[in-house]
Amino acid sequence: MRQIDDDFRSLPLRQLADAALQRARELGAEHADFRLERIRAETLSLYDARLEGAMDADDLGLAVRVVKDGTWGFASGVELTPEAAVRVAERAVRVAEVSKPINREPIELAPEPSYGEAVWVSGYEVDPFEVPQSEKVALLADWSAGLLKGVDHVSARLLQVKEQKFYASSEGTSTLQQRVRVHPELNAVKIGPNGFDDMSTIAPPVGRGYEYLTGAHWDWQAELAELPTLLAEKLAAPSVEAGSYDLVIHPSNLWLTIHESIGHATELDRALGYEAAYAGTSFATFDQLGSLVYGSPIMNVTGDRTVEHGLGSIGYDDEGVRTQSFDLVKDGILVGYQLDRRMALMQGFGRSNGCAFADSPGHMPMQRMANVSLQAAPDGPSTEELISRVGNGLYIIGDKSWSIDMQRYNFQFTGQRAFRIQDGRLAGQVRDFAYQATTTDFWGSMEAVGGPQTYVLGGAFNCGKGQPGQVAPVSHGCPSALFRDVRILNTVQEGGK
Repeated sequence: MRQIDDDFRSLPLRQLADAALQRARELGAEHADFRLERIRAETLSLYDARLEGAMDADDLGLAVRVVKDGTWGFASGVELTPEAAVRVAERAVRVAEVSKPINREPIELAPEPSYGEAVWVSGYEVDPFEVPQSEKVALLADWSAGLLKGVDHVSARLLQVKEQKFYASSEGTSTLQQRVRVHPELNAVKIGPNGFDDMSTIAPPVGRGYEYLTGAHWDWQAELAELPTLLAEKLAAPSVEAGSYDLVIHPSNLWLTIHESIGHATELDRALGYEAAYAGTSFATFDQLGSLVYGSPIMNVTGDRTVEHGLGSIGYDDEGVRTQSFDLVKDGILVGYQLDRRMALMQGFGRSNGCAFADSPGHMPMQRMANVSLQAAPDGPSTEELISRVGNGLYIIGDKSWSIDMQRYNFQFTGQRAFRIQDGRLAGQVRDFAYQATTTDFWGSMEAVGGPQTYVLGGAFNCGKGQPGQVAPVSHGCPSALFRDVRILNTVQEGGK
């Protein structure tokens, strides 16, 4: 079990928090919370086995959020002294006072127990920031050189983040947390007689450390070894014939469909219209809670901020709420939403399910996505068994481009590769494919989900939301799944070519 880094612990965390919270109380705030964060991010980029760019950023600062006279106030700063913390608290209160005349919705927060002093560290073995940069570059270069024996160009990238947060509130909770995440990815390009195409690794980003790159949790050698052959086959593959097909979708593709059509659609602020100006609303409106048929009866989806190695996992959210797992879709019916404390109380839930997050000390927490995952069937079939049930269909692997409307209802998704399924067997790749549906039709067509042996936790570092914009890491787990009679587009024809 890793420990909180000494250099973060040694900062005057409690002293700064006490100064800020005391001043906010003196100025009449009904609620105040304090965050001190350090976010370190490193990106390494290689092209054709040569280092193309390296970025190492360190964001350190503090923030104070208050509720005064039922109105939000927020301010942040970078000077780590008690006097500066007091000034930030004063600015936050002043923001609330200035905003009060135009506030139409008094702010109240759902109650949450006080947890005293709590410490949480994510599950990782090797801190990627303790590994020499030269060693990481050498590994990516070696992988790239191997690929270049069978393809024309290779891009390699490694994203690494360490996020450290200290939180304290006027309610008595203080949390000290640290989490690490990494995302290695390689993209290969091959040129053929009739053009070129590309294909990326499907290894997901994870809440792990550098051990993820050394083969302990993903077989990099096997994936990289087969990539040139798969790409060559894709270049030579025929264009798909548009029509209706049964689909077996691998988790490396299905996670993104979950993210866009379920994850965003079940954010309560979106369902209530608070994201309409920027990121849209949701077809899954609050009046349909408990009645909307989201999908087939085998569809069970949870939000979970506790799952081990999840990108969105944390011990306590940015409102001091202990994180948890909760149902969003049960037996195909919409039964829950993702909540922060304000949304929870507004709509009568009583308690938040721990979905508040700010991506930096300069931003105010907002309701962000949990790890939203489709559950496997306990005794469910293998991917091969799902394929064997299909007479005429496609097996889709890996995410690529996508499009979805502002209500998260009409969508289309492509993938890294698709194999024809004929009479229960794979029959070579096809190109230029996209599956198109409405959210409820698509999930309603799901006939079977695979067993736990097919389950993979996918995800992304960069889920965007809000004005000013914030990005958040989030994972989505799912098994392989079988969908019947889904519309397949030929993307070349749709493009008018």
